[in-house]
Amino acid sequence: MNPEKKGTKRIMKTPRDVMNLRWGWWLWAGLGGALAVVASAQDVYRTLEPMKVVGAREEVVELPGSAAVIEAGEFRERGYTNIAQIAAKVPSVFVRDEDGFGNFPNLSLRGVNGNRSEKVTLMEDGILTAPSTYAAPAAYYSPKAARMSAIEFLKGSSQVRYGPHTTGGVVNYLSTPIPGKDDKRFFTRATYGSWNTFFNQTSYGGTVATDAGTVGYLLEMHSQFSDGYRDIDGSSADTGFDLVEPMLKLAWQPETVLDQRFELKVGHTDFEANESYAGITVRDLRDDPDRRYAASQFDHHDAEQWRTYLKWVGAPSDTLRFESAAYFNSFKRNWDKLDGLSGAGLRTNVGQALMHAPSLAVLQGFGAGRIFRRDAFRDHEAYGWQNQANIGFETRGIGHELAVGLRLHYDRAGGTNQQIFHKSNGDGTFAAADRQAKTSAGLSETFAKALYIEDEMKMGAFTLRPGVRYEHLDVGNTTGTGVHRSADEHLVMGGLGATYDFDASHSLFGGVYLGASPANPAGYLGGTQSEESLGYELGYRYRNEAFRSEWVAFFTDYDNLIAPEVGMGGGGLTASKNGGSAESMGLESMVEYDFGNARGWTYGLPVYLSATYTNAEFVGMSGSRLGNGAGLFAGAVDGNEIPYIPEWKLAAGVSLDAERWSVNLDTSFASSSWGTGYNGDPRLKDDGTADDPTAIDGEIDSLFLVDLTGHYQLKSDLKLVAGVQNVFDTRKIISRAPLGARANAPRMIFAGFELEF
Repeated sequence: MNPEKKGTKRIMKTPRDVMNLRWGWWLWAGLGGALAVVASAQDVYRTLEPMKVVGAREEVVELPGSAAVIEAGEFRERGYTNIAQIAAKVPSVFVRDEDGFGNFPNLSLRGVNGNRSEKVTLMEDGILTAPSTYAAPAAYYSPKAARMSAIEFLKGSSQVRYGPHTTGGVVNYLSTPIPGKDDKRFFTRATYGSWNTFFNQTSYGGTVATDAGTVGYLLEMHSQFSDGYRDIDGSSADTGFDLVEPMLKLAWQPETVLDQRFELKVGHTDFEANESYAGITVRDLRDDPDRRYAASQFDHHDAEQWRTYLKWVGAPSDTLRFESAAYFNSFKRNWDKLDGLSGAGLRTNVGQALMHAPSLAVLQGFGAGRIFRRDAFRDHEAYGWQNQANIGFETRGIGHELAVGLRLHYDRAGGTNQQIFHKSNGDGTFAAADRQAKTSAGLSETFAKALYIEDEMKMGAFTLRPGVRYEHLDVGNTTGTGVHRSADEHLVMGGLGATYDFDASHSLFGGVYLGASPANPAGYLGGTQSEESLGYELGYRYRNEAFRSEWVAFFTDYDNLIAPEVGMGGGGLTASKNGGSAESMGLESMVEYDFGNARGWTYGLPVYLSATYTNAEFVGMSGSRLGNGAGLFAGAVDGNEIPYIPEWKLAAGVSLDAERWSVNLDTSFASSSWGTGYNGDPRLKDDGTADDPTAIDGEIDSLFLVDLTGHYQLKSDLKLVAGVQNVFDTRKIISRAPLGARANAPRMIFAGFELEF
């Protein structure tokens, strides 16, 4: 940790201030073991699982839209903790990684702007989980994929129930469930690997029959630590992170006439990262992809989140079911980051400084001038109450499954900024800090009322699912100078999906969906319109015991594009801006086949092949409308590609599953894309000098990765695991935002064990 940080006010005490939590997971493992000895096995109770987006993997085939479920057993087997790795095989899901560990992912579905996942509805256990989904959708938070039991991706025309950001689809993270009697009650996985990277997930849970009903419980601790793989010029400070996430779940199914279940979850995240907002030049990255400049040595990200819910589900009959959940989430983060330079002739913006030799010298610690950091504190809060009723009935031989939902939701985002100046000593070090007074970042807030109705109508082999969603938003914004404005907005979304089952194996599906994504309050009050989309898809599915395949063609027309300003050094609580339209079309395919299962072998030989072709282009762009708020869309003209959407995305893998061991070979490929809407090298004047230079212009490299992982079952309850990720140590530019180029993670070697009983 940099000495400068010792005097900085923290949001919370760091894990190392309390104990050495790199090994603290043993306490949780010991607690779980003790509970396992004390608790006795009870009769299994029937769970009424509420609020899943897709459900089990087998239920995907019933949806009238494209979807995917990746279960923990699949990504845990490969040692994947980064959502970019996990989603690599899911068609049309694009993840722009920044730090190589997946701590700051940018998710895009089917060509929509993926910056900070602001066009995707992010949920955990069916509850909105982004810090301020409405007030500040481009926040620096994403659930940690490694602690999940499954991750659901919903891309097609089945999105009526989930909003507000329906132009890009839904990603629902499913946390570890409370186990029933027949499930494993104690689980721990621990691995250690390159750069002192340590991972652990430990959980213990079970059920107990009491006179008051059946009680379920789960204790979980998830932790990850790493020194990081990047090196700061002239500094011995690490560039890694510390993550600690405990969770408690309690459930109660009372012995009442009404079949019902209550569930309470309390989860906490304590996250620190020595991560920088600044990248480096392409030339320096080609020479040393793990380099960070001396001026970034003070950068530090500190975050804390609480997530809670109380769910209730009741089924008065086989044809009537109610779900309800009250929830509260809070998220606070402080990112102390290099923000610019000051001095005669120097470039203020870091992205511009990378293309200006005197300014670059200051970043590297050898030029004369000053740097300044921005201590950006943000405080987010969200709470709400969501409900759904499912009613089954029949009319004239047509079976109906009617879903009616209502959600009341409030979220807000506020904070402060503070600038800290350092003078370069010219030898890679910087003089003591000169702090300026804190200023307000303003406050944005939204109260949203959402209502939807959807009817699944079954007529023999044909299923039709029409639905409509309406949201009314009361938005407010208070500027840093105290000026307050408010207004309201109305969003209408809806769709029609259909499936036709030829037989138990073959089916067609398709649909049309009108999506929307609201502007942030500051943008809306400044005249920005909500983004809209109209999407079409047509697909075919085949499945049997050993073979699965899905083929989909899609087309989406986006209007009133909202430019992603974050990534250029702006963002935060500033106003979003419209600018033109876009079209995204493509083909998706996923094929899975188990040769061993099909041929009755004593071992499994499953293979998979995933392919996505996407043509995502700007249409009707208006640079004058975007102005300085263009962000990653800067320089876009008609026909240019949307940033960070590769034309081709491929993944393939094969596993050999024997009785006591398994080996997995997984590959992924993404073709090149662009860092901004400009689609070219950094813009220059006729004399060769930079014209409004920005280092995020330019190409994103194509990337081919190979992973080799496996396990050996030493005992019935003990498994040894190991693997090599990025076997050939391929290093390419994966992002030019924020503020400069950065490379993917190098070769990662890990080993560890799993214990469950």
